[in-house]
Amino acid sequence: MGIWDRIVGGAKAQFLDVIQWLDDSNDTIAWRFPVHDQAITDKSKVIVREGQAGVFIAEGRMSDVFAPGTYTLDTPNTPILSFFQSIAYGLETPYKGDILFVSTRVFTNQGWGTQAPFMMRDAEFGPVRVRAFGSFSFRVTDPGAFIKNIVGTDGHFTTEEITGQLKKRLVQAISTAIGTSGVPLLDMIGNYEALGDKVKAKVQEEMTGSYGITLTDLTVGNIGLPPEVEAALDQRTKMGVLGNLNAYTQLKAAEAIGDAAKNQGMGGAGVGMGVGVGMGQMMSGMFQGVGQAAPAAPSAGPPPPPPQAARWHYSGPNGQVEAGAGEIVAAVRANPAGKHHVWQAGWAGWKDVADVPELASLLGPPPPPPQ
Repeated sequence: MGIWDRIVGGAKAQFLDVIQWLDDSNDTIAWRFPVHDQAITDKSKVIVREGQAGVFIAEGRMSDVFAPGTYTLDTPNTPILSFFQSIAYGLETPYKGDILFVSTRVFTNQGWGTQAPFMMRDAEFGPVRVRAFGSFSFRVTDPGAFIKNIVGTDGHFTTEEITGQLKKRLVQAISTAIGTSGVPLLDMIGNYEALGDKVKAKVQEEMTGSYGITLTDLTVGNIGLPPEVEAALDQRTKMGVLGNLNAYTQLKAAEAIGDAAKNQGMGGAGVGMGVGVGMGQMMSGMFQGVGQAAPAAPSAGPPPPPPQAARWHYSGPNGQVEAGAGEIVAAVRANPAGKHHVWQAGWAGWKDVADVPELASLLGPPPPPPQ
């Protein structure tokens, strides 16, 4: 190429007065200033704004990293001169260097999570599979290391290109921290903050040294359990809410008696009276000893009344009531083809009338079939 061709080629270049990066995106970390067919003169200015750093590369080597400010080519600063002298427009070549801008602001709300459950040993549940989820924030604190080790020659570097690697490292550290924490699963939710701080401290040195990145925040949002473990926890919670199972059984029985009293079925007024007596006995038993002092020593007096006849919770064709043996026998004889069941406190479930010796003896042998 002759000298005239070089002059014509250089004349086509656009001389730059201001070199700057006005970032309007939310995910760009590094951006290379486009200098193709553009010439930088000794009158040009480079503006590095707040939240940015300027990385100058001369003939393939990083010259220096500049903080926010305005830099002019003729500034008597050795790093600036050594760089801009190499890229100042000349007849031989209009450009020998690169200018990269790096965003140093905090990139927030970057989600992380385990792609598959990992195993851990819990003192109460034994070996279980768990999953963990959360978020983290980061910023570039060493732009030179970030350009050298991560960006390379990429002219437009976004968060998507680095968060994948960061997430893998975080998930590995989180899994190890949870598995070795020794904290029971039921108490894990109260240790989310301490767990996040522990993982952050563990990976911070590697992040800064290898990537030039600092984690500004790391949170553990949730540690998920397998469905069978969650079902077991639900059952345990239910039992804790119920508390005293005997008191709960008595309460449900009282509710059933109240519903039966509204039923105008078997026994008529006699059944209603029996229900009232039975409810009185049950409520008396439920509240016996509540708010009372210790029983006094027995004193001389008339003998106690004889024990009352046994009563059952009866379920038949006409509903449920509390009734004595005579009432139940009468109901069975009135409708021998129906289903008649009884229950008493302490039984595992309802029993057929014929399976209760006290009632079966009163019913006698079953009647012969019709001829």
